[in-house]
Amino acid sequence: MAPETTISRDCLSIELIRRTLSAEIVGRRICLLWDVASTNDVLRRMAEAGAPAGTVVLAESQRAGRAGDGLGWFSPVGVNIYASVLLRPAIRPEAMPAFSFIASLAASDAIRLEGLPAMIKWPNDVLVERKKAAGTLVESVVGTQGVAQVIFGIGVNVNVDRDALRAGLGAAAADATSLRELTGREVDRNAFAGALLSCLDRWFRVYLRDGLEPVLAGWRQRDALAGHRVRVREGRDEREGRVTGLTREGFLVVEDAAGLTHRIVDGRIALLD
Repeated sequence: MAPETTISRDCLSIELIRRTLSAEIVGRRICLLWDVASTNDVLRRMAEAGAPAGTVVLAESQRAGRAGDGLGWFSPVGVNIYASVLLRPAIRPEAMPAFSFIASLAASDAIRLEGLPAMIKWPNDVLVERKKAAGTLVESVVGTQGVAQVIFGIGVNVNVDRDALRAGLGAAAADATSLRELTGREVDRNAFAGALLSCLDRWFRVYLRDGLEPVLAGWRQRDALAGHRVRVREGRDEREGRVTGLTREGFLVVEDAAGLTHRIVDGRIALLD
């Protein structure tokens, strides 16, 4: 029995999610939990115990959700989507940065199905009207033969309201939004979850069939940074420049005021214009 809450929304349901799920790999097994530290952590333990590719873990809330920038992911109960998906692609470790784009492409596709112009901010944020609506955290395990498993963690602000965002995020709430806030209506979380998992399955099969190029092409069509001035922080280093694109490996390319090109492997990005 679920603990008492003030939630007025319907809870997630595996049966209802499957009604809109159209996938060949993702969703072969779906585990729905009430409250966890992190869906990625739960799925990692399941993967170590032999869970098959396509296994999905969803939770109504997280106590220690993580974002790709190393910060926590605000995970209130019963209003959003917190999902992790296990895949076992036959790829080499150096392919992981670009392969991880699949998660952001899937999230942006699902949000676009709600009629919203979702864009992707490198490396893992999904923006609508320049505010963060979703984020991804992709974690991999490398074995002797290459990448042994990949866990795609995806968090989407679906029905969380502005007051809750302010209470949970403080000043950072100014840069966050939800699908409910953007559409002016409550979004069916079960239907959205099914669509999200279907989109992830489709992009994974595109990668398996056609390789990296269509993934990069899809990303470039959604790139929220191309042509914009940004501030990049990598550890203690900070620089400003204009984004000129992506490398084939999935790294961001920034040109500074002196015309020098920098390849950004890992960093926090702030839009300046």
